[in-house]
Amino acid sequence: MTDDSVTLREALQAVAPGTDLREGLERIKRSHTGALIVLGYTPEIEAMCSGGFDLDIPFSASRLRELCKMDGAVILDKNNWQIRKANVQLLPDPSIPTEESGMRHRTAQRTARQTHLPVLSLSASMRMISIYVGPHHHLVEEPEALLARANLAVDTLDRYSQRLDEVLQTLTVLEMRDSATVRDVATVMQRMEMIRRITSEINGYLEELGSEGRLLALQLDDLIRGSASERALVMRDYIRDQANVASVEKHLSDMPSEKLVDLAVIANVLGLSVFEVADLDREIQPRGIRSLSLVPHLPWSVIKALTTHWDSFASLRGASVDELQSIEGIGPYRARLIRDSLEHQAQVAANGIVGW
Repeated sequence: MTDDSVTLREALQAVAPGTDLREGLERIKRSHTGALIVLGYTPEIEAMCSGGFDLDIPFSASRLRELCKMDGAVILDKNNWQIRKANVQLLPDPSIPTEESGMRHRTAQRTARQTHLPVLSLSASMRMISIYVGPHHHLVEEPEALLARANLAVDTLDRYSQRLDEVLQTLTVLEMRDSATVRDVATVMQRMEMIRRITSEINGYLEELGSEGRLLALQLDDLIRGSASERALVMRDYIRDQANVASVEKHLSDMPSEKLVDLAVIANVLGLSVFEVADLDREIQPRGIRSLSLVPHLPWSVIKALTTHWDSFASLRGASVDELQSIEGIGPYRARLIRDSLEHQAQVAANGIVGW
């Protein structure tokens, strides 16, 4: 994510419902006066200002509304939420291109592109709030419209989560039966990446919704609880070079949507060497990290030592209690706990179910 994208997200949070700034903007909308507001006070902005008043007073919604009755821009210091200037004329570089037609919006876009600070422009006639940051232009939607879209995304996430649970359970059963294929692993990672993308979209809505999205945030948290750790465990199970896990995760995150439907592409990102369709049905062994994570109170250092000593889950499952005790950090009690846990997981897999 670029610096301008981060700044835009911060600006969206600043104008979300429930914030003082949003309250001030709503008052301006009701008064039909319009506004031009810069969120940031820098030497570059100061040099760009002409005329107006130096104030340096604490921000409040009522003060913002009164000051925006004048035609000029209002400059806010967002670090300590002070109103630094009011009724100023902004003089950005006129050579900066702009697609806007109205004077207020043209000034806002040029100022944002020159300074990379958030600039808010509120249309008096259309009563719409625009945020400009660098090359970005975002129209702030009403909470009702955002909630409708967010709820639709949550419904989609719910369906994908249910499907992920199914394919993840299938993978677990196949791992215990030593018959998991590249296709099974790629399918799980495909579903996990889709869920990550939908979750990211919903989080964007929640940032804009502010206090209006509290219930939705609770629902989202319930749907995705544990999904990030599960994703990491599956990746570590099948990526042989553990140093590449972070880069593989980034590659998956950056993958275009049209390629995400291709299981062969996903498999190759994971380093599973798929050169033709038949390779997707090649059997593959996990390292056993995900299964060991189900063993109660087993530290990551011990899991790492076990999966380093035994290079496949099948060989790890075949290890005796005495062999397990040869690993540093594993005594008789922990060795028996590991042995019992793996046997139990194998038993439930034999019955076609997953879990304790």
